[in-house]
Amino acid sequence: MRKLTLTLSAAALAIGGAGIALAQHGDRGMQAADANGDGEITLAEAKAHANERFAKMDIDGDGQISPEDRAARAAERFAEADANGDGEITPAEMTAAREARAAERQARMFARLDTDGSGGISREEMMAAREARGEAREGRRGPRGEMRRGGRRGGGGMAMLRRADTNGDNAVSAAELDAAIEARFARIDADGSGTITQAEREAAREARQAQRQERRQMRQNRAN
Repeated sequence: MRKLTLTLSAAALAIGGAGIALAQHGDRGMQAADANGDGEITLAEAKAHANERFAKMDIDGDGQISPEDRAARAAERFAEADANGDGEITPAEMTAAREARAAERQARMFARLDTDGSGGISREEMMAAREARGEAREGRRGPRGEMRRGGRRGGGGMAMLRRADTNGDNAVSAAELDAAIEARFARIDADGSGTITQAEREAAREARQAQRQERRQMRQNRAN
């Protein structure tokens, strides 16, 4: 189970900004997959973004994200931190690697917050990001406000990835990824136009909120 979770976590990185993420991560996913910046996402854009991420995670190039890819990625990260290549990581090297990762995270966070690409973060963009974080936290809480066991990993994204592994081999292939994206995209693209609009994204978010509220109410009823 541990190996399966790690494999699916790697696959989650591959699809995090694509069509599947549109309903889960709001403007962040929208901006990441919206290649032409028109505010709408086509299935081709969703797939292209996901496949780009998939290719980066498929270290051995065998067309699937497997436990071996995860191990290879870990080896790469170790090599990056081991600056002098002596096979050991010193405290100084660990600090440098941590600072480099922090800088990368900060750059990614800034890019997500700067939704209009102006090079600065406005008050409106900051408030929108805060609202999105609040929704994400709410979705991970149980009926009495406690965090659900397993945090983010127990949420819909990981469940979806398990469903994407249709042959049950503990790996996600490019074909399985495409099928999962198509299915998710079709659910959000309510009018079947082949694009996901702002209105459809809003509708998907409202539907998620209603579903979460219904689940919370059911849990409360069972607890009482």
